Amino acid sequence: MDPVGAAGPPVPPGPLTHLSLPGSLEMRQQNRADGLSLPGTWTRSSPERATVLRDGVRRCLQQQCEQTVRILHAKVAQKSYGNEKRFFCPPPCVYLAGPGWRVKPVQGQAQQAGEPGPMVCGYMGLDGASGSAAETQKLNFEEQPDSREFGCAKTLFISDVDKRKHFRLVLRLVLRGGRELGTFHSRLIKVISKPSQKKQSLKNTDLCISSGSKVSLFNRLRSQTVSTRYLSVEDGAFVASARQWAAFTLHLADESCSQGDFPPREGYVRYGSLVQLVCTVSGVTLPPMIIRKVAKQCALLDVDEPISQLHKCAFQFPGGPPGGASTYLCLATEKVVQFQASACPKEVNRELLNDSSCWTIIGTESVEFSFSTSLACTREPVTPVPLISTLELSGGGDVATLELHGENFHAGLKVWFGDVEAETMYRSPRSLVCVVPDVAAFGSDWRWLRTPITVPVSLVRADGLFYASAFSFTYTPEYSLRPRPQGAPEPATDTDTDADALLESIHHEFTRTNFHLFIQT
Repeated sequence: MDPVGAAGPPVPPGPLTHLSLPGSLEMRQQNRADGLSLPGTWTRSSPERATVLRDGVRRCLQQQCEQTVRILHAKVAQKSYGNEKRFFCPPPCVYLAGPGWRVKPVQGQAQQAGEPGPMVCGYMGLDGASGSAAETQKLNFEEQPDSREFGCAKTLFISDVDKRKHFRLVLRLVLRGGRELGTFHSRLIKVISKPSQKKQSLKNTDLCISSGSKVSLFNRLRSQTVSTRYLSVEDGAFVASARQWAAFTLHLADESCSQGDFPPREGYVRYGSLVQLVCTVSGVTLPPMIIRKVAKQCALLDVDEPISQLHKCAFQFPGGPPGGASTYLCLATEKVVQFQASACPKEVNRELLNDSSCWTIIGTESVEFSFSTSLACTREPVTPVPLISTLELSGGGDVATLELHGENFHAGLKVWFGDVEAETMYRSPRSLVCVVPDVAAFGSDWRWLRTPITVPVSLVRADGLFYASAFSFTYTPEYSLRPRPQGAPEPATDTDTDADALLESIHHEFTRTNFHLFIQT
């Protein structure tokens, strides 16, 4: 950027910095009137449309109208044979969260006291199915104490007639009055015939469980489906719930580290490892425990093979009495307690357990979709919801571009930095490129800023539908002196000189341009 001149204040650049591409003007004129763009063309909204959209985006950012759909499910599903029905365990569940569910569409007005909650009905099934009532399950959402809406599909299964090795769950949400909100897909789920009883090899990584992955634990007394209980967290305490399950991050722990301190340890979890379970929602943790393989209701103390999906396991609390049997994580109705095992009289490396201390472990996945319909004047479904996975910055200074990598992108999307629209190019369903707006769009004193400016990165559909993301963008300023009025004396105090010298040293590394651009999540 040009240095500050003495002839007068510089003219700030426009809110967007554009790339000088041959024929870019002609290409922009080819854009369709509905806001969609041709692949490989730079587009932005018309000034009138941009003003309307900017007001809507500001309200979305200020009023917190976000709506979130979160689907939780297992990584693998056991196939059913013949007339049997092996229901998915843990059952796929859906959480609706965010204040936007209780805001009336378009008007942006909150619901009045006494009005019913969000009348949302869900239908879940397998992709590729006919969609008949026999193959889908209706979800009735119930409000939780934390204001989230919860629904669960307990009777889904995959038949042996279906020869696929992978499938996805499909969630269809319908609003009050029959208007379809959208169709949402889960992550891929691997189909298995039955849990492997052989010694696992790291060659079959699809079934192994790695450190830092998400898992669920459930217990079945006497192998009865009706007695299934899931390890969960309620009010900050661990419980055994018959209705809801929680996902836990399984960390390889270290005896020398304090509780809650997890240094990065890659690799697959093996039996005999010291592990720690951390709830992905509340952050509540259990103390470090040793995971043991279970066979015939005995904990095997000398097995160190990799853990596999749907294996029976037990969690041993370290530090038991010398020569005595250990204590294990156990359930008692809805409570989580410790069980005192007994030594096996026939084999030294085994300890006898009860049914309630034998857990089944399975990896889990989750996918989250965020959007806001409260300010969009549309009756079209919100799906496909774009998901941003990574950002990649190119260039800097006057011309910088940002590439968004993810999925479900389309030509009707524009990238926004805070309440400023960026010129956007649609490349593919997995790539969007935008020109980073000039920092002048966020304040008149941008040339003399001494603190970074951080703005959220979001996507806006052509009809005004707002998609928030977990990403933000930070402009970090290069230190420069504010120009003095003509005839004003120079400051000569030692304090000011020292302060300016300190600031100048802090910003010394930022010398290539006036502003360097950084990305943060």
